[in-house]
Amino acid sequence: MKPVICFGEALIDFLNVDEQPQDKLNIKGYRQFPGGAPANAAVSVAKLGGSAFFVGQVGKDAFGDFLIASMQEYGVDVSFTYQHATAPTALAFVMLDKDNDRSFTFYRDNTADVIFSPSQIDANWFAKPVIFHFCSNTLTNEAIADCTLQAITVAKEHQALVSFDVNLRHNLWQAGHADKARVNRFVEQADVLKFSAEELEFLAEGNEPQYVKNCMAQGCKLLIVTDGGSAVRVISAHGEFRCAPPSVTVADTTGGGDGFIGALLFMLSLIDDIDTALSDELLLSNIINFACCCGGIAVSQQGAFPAFAQFEQAMHAFGAQEHNVSQHFTNLIELL
Repeated sequence: MKPVICFGEALIDFLNVDEQPQDKLNIKGYRQFPGGAPANAAVSVAKLGGSAFFVGQVGKDAFGDFLIASMQEYGVDVSFTYQHATAPTALAFVMLDKDNDRSFTFYRDNTADVIFSPSQIDANWFAKPVIFHFCSNTLTNEAIADCTLQAITVAKEHQALVSFDVNLRHNLWQAGHADKARVNRFVEQADVLKFSAEELEFLAEGNEPQYVKNCMAQGCKLLIVTDGGSAVRVISAHGEFRCAPPSVTVADTTGGGDGFIGALLFMLSLIDDIDTALSDELLLSNIINFACCCGGIAVSQQGAFPAFAQFEQAMHAFGAQEHNVSQHFTNLIELL
């Protein structure tokens, strides 16, 4: 089993859970959840029984302490997680609409995660073969993007499999939308790519077939496009197929994509030769269906970390059968 190193932000998600009238006002209530896409992915891997590391930086404050303790509680190795002496931990306020889909307001100006320094990158992260995973929130300014690129460069020098969940949050970018050229430079670095349908449309600028073809020509081994509750597109050098996600009652979509990508990375961490696995459509479809089930479980509950804890119910009884993808898939189905 390869370790999965998730690089980027850990932050607090303040989820709007209720609204109470008081005098002439409607007072919103928020519940504090640990979050951040790479941290969520790490917890997803860990709760499935994988070896997960979170690499990033939080503040030396109550929120940072809470995030580190939460990741440890859920089985993530935080040996490479830093606490900055003065910069605060990033915060996100999460609003849910009538369909329990979310929107974000971020407090992330010079927070600890975006001032992670290249000097903190350590070749010891890659002392043995690993999967290195990152998202686009460490691309939002030039300095943290350069730091992310250096981490990827070191990962590739050590033959790591590089995974990129594009996961665009346009309101984190100074221009109000992501820098397409910058994001696409990082798309070119990845062996495994995950886009939402909207992200692919945005980055491809109206020419999705050619864009996907270019991604594969640049060395991408596996490209995945999710689309909410619609079918997932799965593309490799061996062709393309689709997998339908399970139908679930949605409580909070915050951790859906992270649960999906974490489950995918967990399964890939069990496979010694990814190229052989990608040539086996039945195996690959089982892996994607498994990831879809994890994403379905994640959106059926509020918060990300607590939702991922449900994965353990399906995995716990099968520790001796960890390479049996079909068995994992069957038992996750039972939770839906």
